[in-house]
Amino acid sequence: MLLAFIVRRILWTVPFLIAVSLVSFALIQAPPGDYLTSFAATLAASGDEVDQGRLEALRERYGLDQPFLVQYWRWISGVLQGDFGISFEWQQPVANLIWERMGLSVCLALGTLLFTWAVAFPVGIYSAVRKYSIGDYVATTFGFIGLATPNFLIALVLMYIGVIYFGSDVSGLFSEEYQNAPWSWGKVLDLLAHLWIPVIILGTSSSASLIRIMRANLLDELHKPYVVTARAKGLSEFTLLMRYPVRLALNPFVSTIGWAFPQLISGAVITAFVLSLPTSGPLLLQALLAQDMYLAGAFILLLCSLTVVGMLVSDILLALIDPRVRYQ
Repeated sequence: MLLAFIVRRILWTVPFLIAVSLVSFALIQAPPGDYLTSFAATLAASGDEVDQGRLEALRERYGLDQPFLVQYWRWISGVLQGDFGISFEWQQPVANLIWERMGLSVCLALGTLLFTWAVAFPVGIYSAVRKYSIGDYVATTFGFIGLATPNFLIALVLMYIGVIYFGSDVSGLFSEEYQNAPWSWGKVLDLLAHLWIPVIILGTSSSASLIRIMRANLLDELHKPYVVTARAKGLSEFTLLMRYPVRLALNPFVSTIGWAFPQLISGAVITAFVLSLPTSGPLLLQALLAQDMYLAGAFILLLCSLTVVGMLVSDILLALIDPRVRYQ
């Protein structure tokens, strides 16, 4: 039954990704003009002369004068062969631009996800079991503050504290000597030394949200008849708590896998600008503003693929921990 469930989910991903690639490519081209239109406007704003004949030649060379479906087929057929095209803005293969940034973004997203779970899981359980205690009030206050405070504001506060009180710059993911250096164990350790700051910043609001969800779900489970029955039969409080209510209340934790990666990779653009993080968010924004359709399209397609993989993993884990999902 579980195998059939997984196969159905995998089969659904193929038409979904095709539809997403088509819609995303259409949305990128929805604004008037194209990349060359934006390029010409930039030249005109700086006072340079715009050669219309050269623009038309470039438009023909890049295939921007072709119908939409022809451009889409040219792009998606290249993607299926591992060729994401050439970035108009950077004049480099798209693959060279996205893989390192995407790798750093995934590392940051994984670290943030682990931090979120490590904080929200025990705090949410304690807040539910010790309802209306001082610890519960502290966790509730943290939850509301974390939800109300933007990530970029926390980043600015930490940068101020780091510079004023410790004389150190907390921005970026690498020290100056490792920024353009090839990968080595020293660079990996330097990345880990810098990674904890953006992880805490991005994980604060997520932890606050999951604490509230975990507390509410666990309180709901603790008042159900099966808990009263298990307690009456003499089951220890810890065993009862971890075997039944916590297991069912874990659903929101597992469900976050589906949206956590794309949200952290694309949704932390302002925070990435503030902290000067070499992640994919700022590059995606720049590609969208410049109408660099191959670069933006590759990013969006990869984000959607991460969403699909995350949803598949979360569905499988939900089916493993919650029998109700398997029976449905």
